[in-house]
Amino acid sequence: MKKCFLLRACLLLSLLCIYVEFKDFWLKVFGPQKRPSYLTRHKNVSKPTSALRDAGSTCCPPVKHLRKIHRWKIKLEPWATVKHSLEEEANRFLTYISTPKVSCERPESGLSMFDREDNESWVLCLDRRYSLTQRIVSKQCRVYSLRLGSEDDRLERTLAGSGCEVHCFDPSIRGAHLQDSNMWLHKLSVDWRDPNPAVPPQRQHSSTKKLATILNDFGHRRVDVLKVDMESAEWKILENLILEEVLDSIGLLLLEVHLHWAGFEVGGDEPSVVRYWFSLLRELERAHFLLYHSYSDPAKARVFLHRNFKNTSSSYVLGWVNTQFFSL
Repeated sequence: MKKCFLLRACLLLSLLCIYVEFKDFWLKVFGPQKRPSYLTRHKNVSKPTSALRDAGSTCCPPVKHLRKIHRWKIKLEPWATVKHSLEEEANRFLTYISTPKVSCERPESGLSMFDREDNESWVLCLDRRYSLTQRIVSKQCRVYSLRLGSEDDRLERTLAGSGCEVHCFDPSIRGAHLQDSNMWLHKLSVDWRDPNPAVPPQRQHSSTKKLATILNDFGHRRVDVLKVDMESAEWKILENLILEEVLDSIGLLLLEVHLHWAGFEVGGDEPSVVRYWFSLLRELERAHFLLYHSYSDPAKARVFLHRNFKNTSSSYVLGWVNTQFFSL
């Protein structure tokens, strides 16, 4: 008899423990509004509020996902005309890159080394509205120069001599990381693609990285001046900067564009190529960049997509200022 009594007591105690554990589990998972009637003392269970009903839930409001998703392609502008002709697309594009949208005042007397007469092609916007002058004078400016064996580094050396932190990225330099005349020289090619993980680094022709990766590796959140002279790779690099939203970190963009051919990995017929070029530059405007400088070298060949089109130069140097950057 004692054994039967103890067995029944143990069984009842076990059932009581299971009931308590199940009740606590149910309340934690579903809340008081979803518990079954046998777990509550009241017959009238509170109904979900109207806000939750509107959200389509009787328990919890929907979770907001804050992860940022980048675009995978740019927005193409409408065709210049219904004809989709090369002449109409080229006229629109050339007019656009030849017409600055904002004028910049001449630099202060203390920064005469940056005057246009001393460096006609690569021109900084030293207008007080954008405070680049103040950052140069206070020696708080940072400069990135992307190039492929370029010998024209007068602007970089002038900025370095003025106290700016200058980083030049060029796969043709001698060593991996050198310091020369207050400039950092990095044996690194800025690309629009990530390196192929299947190819060992020592077998690749040069070390390549996206600009967003370089900024992250260096811990740099702001670049006051970005100079790009990439010999026809600039179109795809610019597209990558747009898609990965790197432009927010750039104050001034000095860009040499090459028009004698479509550029690396730019496809389509000739009207589509020019439309793509135009769409990229329009994306700059949507990112709060305004064209302040346009220069075509009279010594360069007069070639536009493998032909002579209205005696157009094969390359232009364009200067864009981020109108929201220097006010941050």
